[in-house]
Amino acid sequence: MKPTETRILIVDDAATVRLFERTILEKAGYHVDEAINGIEALEKIELNGPYDLYLVDINMPQMDGYSFLEEMRSLGIEQSPAIMVSTESEKYDKERAYRSGANYYITKPIKPETLLKYIQIFLGIGGTK
Repeated sequence: MKPTETRILIVDDAATVRLFERTILEKAGYHVDEAINGIEALEKIELNGPYDLYLVDINMPQMDGYSFLEEMRSLGIEQSPAIMVSTESEKYDKERAYRSGANYYITKPIKPETLLKYIQIFLGIGGTK
């Protein structure tokens, strides 16, 4: 899958984080959509179909990242990788993220090259250096 054919949904209530991640991803050629919480993310999936990858924060109003992943994973849709990107760094948070359906867990702040590396790994894009 080429970056230009890849749709990524950023799920985070912080506008600055969404802008940061969107800028990195769009520069790399990905199609990016945003949601401010899990409820909006589920609505976007219902409207647009499943995305190729999800970047998900934990702490959000109305529906947090854990609940979003659990709900999304229970839907009868094509399942795509989800990377939890959060300021929470305790072992419990990581374990709960994986139990909720995350494929990987990254603690903020994240460097652009690190974010892109993990996205490429989970999408099977590019080779190793």
